Amino acid sequence: MKIPAKWIGSASLATLVALYVVGAVSHGSLRHEVQTLPLWAPIVLGFRDRELAKWAALPCMAIWLALMSLIWLFLLGWAHVISVSFSPIEIGMTIVVGVSSVVGIIAGFRWKTSVSIRFATGMVILFAVLQVAALRISFLPGIANQ
Repeated sequence: MKIPAKWIGSASLATLVALYVVGAVSHGSLRHEVQTLPLWAPIVLGFRDRELAKWAALPCMAIWLALMSLIWLFLLGWAHVISVSFSPIEIGMTIVVGVSSVVGIIAGFRWKTSVSIRFATGMVILFAVLQVAALRISFLPGIANQ
């Protein structure tokens, strides 16, 4: 297995598992299952040594890192964009998601692929849209309250 592909797959899987743990201890797992749907592509592609794993993972990891950063800024009292109470387990999982996102991003930037710039750009845009849509859908009343 290519090392970068394995790192991308593993980082994506760690993010997914950490978010499932958050779902199990907080608002319910359905919301977090919906939020993590786009991560399945880099997990599967990464463990299958596909170069597209990089381009599917980068926008997802960047979005999750940005969200974790907002949570950390709130917990430190520096910003109030997100204002929810967090349990110690949830706080721990934000660290796991943040670290795994950084690992995935670094692995992605170090991995030189043969994917054309046009196709790579399309994949990045597609997975950024999918991740944002999954987050938005997860807050619809029928899903958020399950």
